[in-house]
Amino acid sequence: MRYDVPAPMLAKGVDAIPDAAGLSFEPKWDGFRVLAAWDGTEVELASRGAKPLTRYFPEIVDALPRVLPGPCVIDGELVVATGEPGAQRLGWEALSARIHPAASRVTRLATETPAMLIAFDLIAEGD
Repeated sequence: MRYDVPAPMLAKGVDAIPDAAGLSFEPKWDGFRVLAAWDGTEVELASRGAKPLTRYFPEIVDALPRVLPGPCVIDGELVVATGEPGAQRLGWEALSARIHPAASRVTRLATETPAMLIAFDLIAEGD
């Protein structure tokens, strides 16, 4: 499966937030930027540099077909929350540990430190 989609927009550092009507801003998440593509049959996850991430996040691959209304490509951020309920933070170390060559560890970490996908934009929709 391949979608012909533009590269995701990247954040731009500035000294101050622009003061202009009609602008909105999103926070900088402590995660992996991802393009998530679902063609109605299979899901692919790729970094903004097109590196495959699908095998490392099986819980996201399983969840997307259940929550998306149809085939599409989403630009977003993969994150992992760590800590006690009510005091959770995004855990860069826990997220980074998810990129591991052993399938057994990938499966275990998908349960122990499940990732979440924060969606920013709908890049493509339909077949």
